[in-house]
Amino acid sequence: MARKRKELPIVEGVEITGVAAEGKSIARVNDMVVFIPFGAPGDVVDIKLDKKKRNYAEAHIVKMVKPSLRRVEPKCVHFGVCGGCKWQHIPYEDQLQYKRNQVCDALQRIAKVDIPEVNPILGSSEIYHYRNKLEFTFSNRSWLTFEELQSGKEFPDRNALGFHIPGAFDKVLDIKKCWLQDDLSDEIRLFIREYSLRKGYSFYDLKAQSGLMRTLMVRIASTGEVMLVVVFGEDDREKIVDVMDAVAARFPQITSLLYVVNLKVNDTIGDQDIVLFRGRDYIEEEMEGLRFRIGPKSFYQTNSRQAYELYKVARRMAELTGNELVYDLYTGTGTIANFVARQARKVIGIEYVPEAIEDARLNSAVNGIDNTLFYAGDMKDILTDGFIAEHGNPDVMIIDPPRAGMHEDVVKVILNAAPRKLVYVSCNPATQARDIALLDAKYKVMEVQPVDMFPHTHHVENVVALELR
Repeated sequence: MARKRKELPIVEGVEITGVAAEGKSIARVNDMVVFIPFGAPGDVVDIKLDKKKRNYAEAHIVKMVKPSLRRVEPKCVHFGVCGGCKWQHIPYEDQLQYKRNQVCDALQRIAKVDIPEVNPILGSSEIYHYRNKLEFTFSNRSWLTFEELQSGKEFPDRNALGFHIPGAFDKVLDIKKCWLQDDLSDEIRLFIREYSLRKGYSFYDLKAQSGLMRTLMVRIASTGEVMLVVVFGEDDREKIVDVMDAVAARFPQITSLLYVVNLKVNDTIGDQDIVLFRGRDYIEEEMEGLRFRIGPKSFYQTNSRQAYELYKVARRMAELTGNELVYDLYTGTGTIANFVARQARKVIGIEYVPEAIEDARLNSAVNGIDNTLFYAGDMKDILTDGFIAEHGNPDVMIIDPPRAGMHEDVVKVILNAAPRKLVYVSCNPATQARDIALLDAKYKVMEVQPVDMFPHTHHVENVVALELR
């Protein structure tokens, strides 16, 4: 018989003193660090310990004894349950300071290299309705909050259309209103939810892997163009056409209306056939007169306005005069490559995803840009000493890798190529700092510019300029 786990205690009158990774707050109980979600520095709270290790513990707030003077009222009714905007209770100016501190800490603690004073973080002009893309999941068993469970009420309608609960992929919170995207996104989502219920169409069973209505993706570009992708879990053409006709009639402003029949175990649609139902199979973003075509599988920074600020920082740090050969590593759909192409002699972009490279080439063609070349493949396999010998030694490299950072082989090739300037864009200051430590053999950090792409979250983008020693 398994041993019954010892019930951990409630600790009263704990003061929260700071913030930590993953958006959690920090307190100290005796000599132990405790990580607590949804706390604000200055809060005095009673906490229930959930997990206890030798040097730290995890807990949740059971009672607010005295709220911090810096705490603000969250706008979202789902705050505290949905994991999307964990810092809505913290003033935006404080969020920015915590993010800048995160960048400073990573560079000092992990990189351990000499750095100039980190620039003030560039805040987002919009802190609500800033996302251009959201994905929602249908479920026939919605997540019930603690208050709902304690109410004693019956909940016969458990159908949900919303977001996965953090750490519980098979649990979906039914979203009434989301502040991340334009109100049109709410209108589309709620219409499809109610229409599907009225017609008796089944919501997806995440455990049984069955059901008609599976997921939605809504994209609303800064140009006002709208893309909707409805993903069905069953290949029932009559019902599919019925849903799509209803959506098309209700929302004629949708520029690109598409659907997918996904019979796989996972929700990804990158390997699925996407069917154009109405309109075009792409929408467009605009930046300094450049048009960027965004397809249903395309990657594009999800905060359009702030992406422009980010790219301007990268371009400024590159110090282009028009004579440079630029390598854009992890180019994605070529947004940065095409954005800087007018100021460079030639830009070569490399990206793992073949569809993204197709988009990059298309975006060059659409904008009449003829000084770009794009290659698809694993970065460590494409970017070799031989590749550089064939295409030329770069004057500038712009690097924007995924959260995991760069492979060591890629770092070695960069060091061998020794471009005079590196511009390293990262969504993960920790792995960026690790890579900068490796680059320190030949490169000196000249400037650090954090950029906030995701208000009310702990995520921060950071741009570092490095010069050859």
